[in-house]
Amino acid sequence: MTAVDDVPRNAAGGPMAPYVTPWTGESVLAASVTVTTSGVAYADPVLDAHARDLDGMLWALCAGTATGRPEYAAELHPGRQRIAMEGLLCAGCGKPAARDDRGMLWILPLLDRVVDRPWEDVRSAIPPMCEPCAEVAPMLCPRLRKGHVRLRVREAELIGVRGTLHPRPGAPGPPDSDAEVRHDSPEAPFVIARQAVRELRRTTVVAFLAATP
Repeated sequence: MTAVDDVPRNAAGGPMAPYVTPWTGESVLAASVTVTTSGVAYADPVLDAHARDLDGMLWALCAGTATGRPEYAAELHPGRQRIAMEGLLCAGCGKPAARDDRGMLWILPLLDRVVDRPWEDVRSAIPPMCEPCAEVAPMLCPRLRKGHVRLRVREAELIGVRGTLHPRPGAPGPPDSDAEVRHDSPEAPFVIARQAVRELRRTTVVAFLAATP
């Protein structure tokens, strides 16, 4: 898995782009897969073993290096997103996320969610943040610039993944490239995960921020 230090750093030691942002020099590895009644697997058994986590979940692997330009509008880098979500590290710098007596700091885009709707049980593939990165992130991320919410979260359970769900042998239809699958789902063996998902509970809304020019 990609280490926290495997991203370009500026003169002050901070990342030149948010830690979880992919670069044009990186891409998801194209690998042959097989689908049986047991689930999906990479055709190369060595690659398959390398790509599975301790629970047996199969993950997308990335090729290339963090070179070129950061791709702010793209899906988060699978390896670094997973590291940040599993370790509750800041999406911006890869260091521990901010905590206070209200919980951990999360910055999420508003998207289509109604502002006055309770922000409970929100499923997020966006990792938490530290305070300094929370101030900078809306100036870099196109989705946050359209409006975002600042939350404090007391519980954030890892409930599943987002990735490509392959149909069972004989089932109709192509793979679903943007499926959200819970860890306890019978579909879990058939997904190649790209993003870890946490469910945010016992949340406190700190502020809503309007669109940034």
